Amino acid sequence: MSGSLGEPLLVDDTRPEDNVTPYTTAGNLSLLFISWVSPVLALGAKRTLEPEDLPQVAQEYQASTAYEFFQDKWKTSKQDSEKPSSLTRTLVVCYWKEAVAVGFLVIVNSLASYVGPYLIDDFVSYLSGVYRFPHEGLILVTVFLVTKFLENFCQRHWFLKIQFLAIKARATLTTCVYRKGLRLSNVSRQKYTSGDIVNHMAVDIQRVLDFSWYMHDIWMIPLQVVLALLILYQKVGVAAIATLVATLASVAINTPFSSLQDKYQDKIMEAKDARMRATTESLKSMRILKLQAWEKAYLQKLEALRSVEYGWLKKSFLTQAAITFLFWTSPMLIGVVTFGTCVVLKVPLTTGKVLSAVATFRVLQEPLTSLPDFISTLSQTRISLDRLSKFLHEPELQVDAVSRTNDKDSTVVLVEAADFSWDESPEKLSLSGVNLDVKKGMTVAVCGKVGSGKSSLLSCLLGEIPRLSGKVQVTGRTSYVGQTAWIQSGKIEDNVLFGSPMDRSKYDRVLDMCQLKRDLEILPFGDQTEIGERGINLSGGQKQRIQLARALYQDADIYLLDDPFSAVDVETGTQIFKECVLNALASKTVILVTHQVEFLPVADLILVLNDGRITQSGTYTQLLQAKTDFSVLVGAHNKAMEVMNQTDKILDSVDKTVEGILDNEEKKEVQKSDEQEAQAKAVKAEQLVQEEEREKGSVGLQVYWNYCTAVYKGGLIPCILTTQLLFQLFQIASNWWMARETPATAVAPEFDPVRLIIGYGGFSFGASLFVLLRVLLLNVIGLATAQKFFFDMLHCIFHSPMSFFDSTPTGRILSRASTDQSALDLNVPYRLGGVAFSGIQLLCIAGVMSQAVWQVLIAFAPVFVICVLLQRYYISSGRELSRLQGIQKAPIIHHFAESIAGAPTVRGFGQEERFMHRNMFLIDTSARAYFYSAAAMEWASLRLELLTNIVFAFCLLLLIYLPPGTIPPSLAGLAVTYGLNLNAIQSWFVWNLCNVERTIVSVERIQQYSRIPSEAPWEIEESKPPESWPATGNVELVDLKVRYNSNSPLVLHGISCVFPGGKKVGVVGRTGSGKSTLIQAIFRLVEPAGGKIVIDGVDVTKIGLHDLRSKLSIIPQDPTLFEGTIRYNLDPLGQFSDPEIWEALDNCQLGDLVRCKEEKLDSLVSENGENWSVGQRQLFCLGRVMLKQARVLVLDEATASVDSATDGVIQSTIATKFQGCTVITIAHRLPTVVGSDYVLVLNDGRIAEYDEPGKLLEKSSSHFFKLVAEYSKRSFGSST
Repeated sequence: MSGSLGEPLLVDDTRPEDNVTPYTTAGNLSLLFISWVSPVLALGAKRTLEPEDLPQVAQEYQASTAYEFFQDKWKTSKQDSEKPSSLTRTLVVCYWKEAVAVGFLVIVNSLASYVGPYLIDDFVSYLSGVYRFPHEGLILVTVFLVTKFLENFCQRHWFLKIQFLAIKARATLTTCVYRKGLRLSNVSRQKYTSGDIVNHMAVDIQRVLDFSWYMHDIWMIPLQVVLALLILYQKVGVAAIATLVATLASVAINTPFSSLQDKYQDKIMEAKDARMRATTESLKSMRILKLQAWEKAYLQKLEALRSVEYGWLKKSFLTQAAITFLFWTSPMLIGVVTFGTCVVLKVPLTTGKVLSAVATFRVLQEPLTSLPDFISTLSQTRISLDRLSKFLHEPELQVDAVSRTNDKDSTVVLVEAADFSWDESPEKLSLSGVNLDVKKGMTVAVCGKVGSGKSSLLSCLLGEIPRLSGKVQVTGRTSYVGQTAWIQSGKIEDNVLFGSPMDRSKYDRVLDMCQLKRDLEILPFGDQTEIGERGINLSGGQKQRIQLARALYQDADIYLLDDPFSAVDVETGTQIFKECVLNALASKTVILVTHQVEFLPVADLILVLNDGRITQSGTYTQLLQAKTDFSVLVGAHNKAMEVMNQTDKILDSVDKTVEGILDNEEKKEVQKSDEQEAQAKAVKAEQLVQEEEREKGSVGLQVYWNYCTAVYKGGLIPCILTTQLLFQLFQIASNWWMARETPATAVAPEFDPVRLIIGYGGFSFGASLFVLLRVLLLNVIGLATAQKFFFDMLHCIFHSPMSFFDSTPTGRILSRASTDQSALDLNVPYRLGGVAFSGIQLLCIAGVMSQAVWQVLIAFAPVFVICVLLQRYYISSGRELSRLQGIQKAPIIHHFAESIAGAPTVRGFGQEERFMHRNMFLIDTSARAYFYSAAAMEWASLRLELLTNIVFAFCLLLLIYLPPGTIPPSLAGLAVTYGLNLNAIQSWFVWNLCNVERTIVSVERIQQYSRIPSEAPWEIEESKPPESWPATGNVELVDLKVRYNSNSPLVLHGISCVFPGGKKVGVVGRTGSGKSTLIQAIFRLVEPAGGKIVIDGVDVTKIGLHDLRSKLSIIPQDPTLFEGTIRYNLDPLGQFSDPEIWEALDNCQLGDLVRCKEEKLDSLVSENGENWSVGQRQLFCLGRVMLKQARVLVLDEATASVDSATDGVIQSTIATKFQGCTVITIAHRLPTVVGSDYVLVLNDGRIAEYDEPGKLLEKSSSHFFKLVAEYSKRSFGSST
């Protein structure tokens, strides 16, 4: 289950000692040949590898070890210098030993790689009959092979150690960024969205790690150039000076293109960041996008952002084509200049010298072209290090904001003359002059209007707000329940335990007190049921109750509860308040923020806030007598309750049996309703939480075919292969020409130097032109294919039903839109091309060698077969390791994003260390796949290179033992020149063959999300409703049946009723009665399983979804705001003028607040609207519907988080502004519903009753009467 939502929140992270990688205990031979990885490969060859098959990485590679070591050096660096700690310097101090070890391998590899080109001249001379000492041929062959083996071993271990170093550095930096994210101050948090911080983890850290491949280039490139020039000087004398000049000229020509490429890379990253931010926001807000019919606009926005990215990619690829052209032109230019200088200076040229020089040019080619790459990578790494360093030095939460003690003092919360500011500015105080003295065991209620600072008061006790002055002291442990429910992906049990050990009796009591027992009884797996991302498969009330259970289970001293009852119905809220606050927490200190005035009389102390100040404090009776702010709040509540007066009178005359009904009969009905409704949801829940899709076995040929024929029907592919073949033939021809035209020895006949140079230059330039054409064609087809796959996936995702987003964590979609899409942009075409190109190159080399000694095919054929078998043996494991790598990245990002979202809760419970531990565990889990994937690749590459050395050795031995004169020395020298590259090319071919299957997994994963079943069409031309529809807003439900999926029971059982046009209809019912399902059905987020919904004579299932949803308005229970401005949030499509927006803000009680802001309508709304209170966010959503002015308006708990006074004003505004509109209201505040024209009572997915509220209240046996009676009993009873 690794990587799935099923991962528990508290994992047994112990790592058995007998399951640690054998790398730590392997012998020297095993280390040299990388044989310690063989058991995993053997297992992978037998069956599909699973995460548990991979041993743990060694202790030194584990995140905890690497992080602790880094932190020690970081602190030392800070102590030794007055300046802030340098991230670069600390990384160097941590990993210099590993870097030196790699450097040793690099220098040996570089020296060994130049031995072969140096000896070609001697070898050709030997074959020409010039013998200098006994057994010269055999000694030369031995030196060739020994240096080749040495080069192979050094390179493979160089690459392996670099990747192992990257594992340590990634673990270190990821843990640092994660820890910083948990501790960021509010001001710092405003600078970075969670997407920005994820980019630090995914992009900047990767860039720093990429530099590890280039870190030795700063001295290795000059060394390689010097070695090449020394060899050339020995072969061609002073003409080597011309080589140096030509080399510098090549670098100079390449540099502007490299600088341009560097610029384009930055632009690509900026464009990708912008696209990913918008994608993340769209996915998180998909429900509101669908409800408002905004998908098309946001889809076009994402397409436009991708087009910008595509434009920069195109420019980058054109520049890359120029660089590639120069890459292949440089050796030709250097060769022409060098040989031309030799001719002018009359330096004797022989076949051996020419071929030695050509081989040296080829070796020199790599450092010449890697220099611009090195400069570019160095620049990018510096930028990323600066970004990471800046982030790691951002201010954190004040450590001393709250003084925590464990003294046994009667005062547990003490605040004296304290000022607080979210912005850390005395001019922008969030709370001012706060004085508070709370004794042990007190219940303190906090109330006030929207935006008065209630939640901020709790935050100051948690140390979340910077304290500018005064004193805050908290004695004992705290538990915190936030206003916006924060639920982790995982089991319900783990959410409640939250890291504490299981105490079954205590656990059961907590579930019972929080009214969760009934929910768990009807769930398929009880408390082992897995919760989807952000608690998506739970109702708002269930999420709040799980939050409350989490707080209660911790058995803290102080409980900070931020409006926990707004999301639950009347009966449940009353029960929880009695069981939890009045009973279970009777001896605890409770500070409760609430808009439920009816709960206030039981408080020992009530605080009234207004504009960030405590304007009143005292008992309920004292505050009522003061007749100030508190009287206004209570008055607003009582005014709302006046509509209940009829109920109150009825209650006085009702027999005690009514209470019996309330206490017994209703509970049975609720239980029955809950059970049947939740059974339907249970099936849905069972389907919701699924392990991420992972293909197994080899990637199907259909995937390759789909990719290759996605654009131009694959017509350009033969053109690409033809250009590669011509390139290879022309390149061979240029070298053959030099070998053919030059004499074997210095005493041979003269040759035509002009003919030599023109032929060489012509063939080389022709090869360069063909490679340019090949690169251009490959870039065109690769980029066009990536664009098509992206748009197909994007359109499919946006057309997916809401059930897809409910069941799919956004991390899975984002990993495809970022990592997999980048693979399509930058890797897949080059890996596929690499297989074809290296395959053609390999055949051409085999052809050249067989021309010299056809007998080499005797060794080449079986070795090639063995190599292919070896590749197939490796790829069965390599492919799965690559898939595991992809799957195990998502949990790290998901856990990080989840932790950032719930950081106040994590800190409020003092759980930072546990979450850090969990993050390290996920990093180590991911490292196992990366560790073995790297090792397996080098295991295969080493063996492939050793095998191809056999062919090279066979060729060399044939050349020295065949009778003299059998083979022309020039042809033999050409064979050796190409033979030096044989193992590299064959290794490159098989490496590409392995990697193409690893990278094609990205195509496979994107295709998975391009085949999602689509929801109904957005628009249906032949059944478009009239522009004026709906004119009256008459909503008719005809035998409406709804189920969540084809296998689940019905949730709505044949509902039939009419909501008359222009009337106000209240929808009420116990939790799970089907209210939200009804709303989803009207908007067709869930399609009816039977019956129909008719609005003004139009069957809504017959028209397009956008034609329906664009004509309806809704304020959802969870208010959704977008990162941007106030104007953008109210009018994302830019359809309304500023005066219209201001009018909407005034109508939703936010006009004055926004006018006080400096930027007015351009005032910032941060990610998720976190810089506005929950109540204010709901009011902004109300502003949206004010602007839209649809004939049918749905309010789904639209004012749950605002006070009674504000609610009253809003209801009055809705009644005025939406006069003549059909308003459907779901609310737990029954006064809001009682004022409706009609009330629909749902029970068990059926209509319990539907009539005017007055008529329903006349019947003491009616469901509605019982609901109102309970609410009235709670409201009035609590004040007596």
